[in-house]
Amino acid sequence: MNIHERLGLPQVETDLRQLETLLTESVVFGDPYLDNVTTHLINAGGKRLRPLLAVASATGGARAATRDDLLGGVALELMHLASLYHDDVMDEAEVRRNVDSVNARYGNLIAIVAGDYLMARSAAIAADLGTEIAGLLARTLAWLTRGQVAEVRTSFDRDRQIDDYYLAIEGKTASLMAASCRVGAITAQRPATEVEALDEFGRCFGMVYQLRDDILDMVATDGQLGKPAGQDLAEGVYTLPAIHAMNDSVVGPQLREMLGKPLNDEEREQARQLVVSTDGIAATYAAARTFVAQGHEAMAIVADEPLRVGFSRLIEALLEGLPEA
Repeated sequence: MNIHERLGLPQVETDLRQLETLLTESVVFGDPYLDNVTTHLINAGGKRLRPLLAVASATGGARAATRDDLLGGVALELMHLASLYHDDVMDEAEVRRNVDSVNARYGNLIAIVAGDYLMARSAAIAADLGTEIAGLLARTLAWLTRGQVAEVRTSFDRDRQIDDYYLAIEGKTASLMAASCRVGAITAQRPATEVEALDEFGRCFGMVYQLRDDILDMVATDGQLGKPAGQDLAEGVYTLPAIHAMNDSVVGPQLREMLGKPLNDEEREQARQLVVSTDGIAATYAAARTFVAQGHEAMAIVADEPLRVGFSRLIEALLEGLPEA
């Protein structure tokens, strides 16, 4: 999915090219070793989805982004990158964005400390943007941590509930998307009603984004994913399709017997096929469609028509290519 084509706001794409320079400058300290570590994933690229949400929320594509608009996007991207550094240590991941993960190249200790440094830089930029944004990013970090704990706490738990799942993804994914939209609305000094509306859109967008990812983990090919399909099952992360499948009257007992422990490749594929054979994918798609509708509803009060249309297209695009049943 080309996010700029879906958004349809060319000025935002131009602004994000400027943001790349600020993003690198924000973490370069002058120490060659540390600079290599902190810019490792920046140089690897990425969709820059959170800065896109921030800048679009600020400008609606109707004007060039101010420096504050861009720095808001930088602060959010640095928080996201820091979470990736830490996640890869926890997951023992070896590859991120088609390059060695930071922990694989530099070791776990350096990856953790570098992630802390990125988080500190994010906080410093937020503080320079004012107390409102500084407080928002602090609360968002708390949400990220809460979401991570919720996921770890229920690892390999065959009794994981739907509410547990939503708590985890709202913290790990949706909170930062919501903060991205809210930061842009704040730097643009939008009316309070639009700040809240954009925050809610960002939350819904993040929920759909994660639901999409969890559907694809079950139905996409290894080549499309860049990892084995069903890897979450192997690692004990039981997402919404798996939760529904474990509660299936026919397949559930067999699937529950398989899960609760790490899986080898053969077991992972067997478990994935069991999940796909139930209504778990359809139920997850329906949940995503509900959040899409809520996102449209939130955007209805935003006066900026190009932004309203662009964000509506963007959230709808997340469902493209997904099986509905």
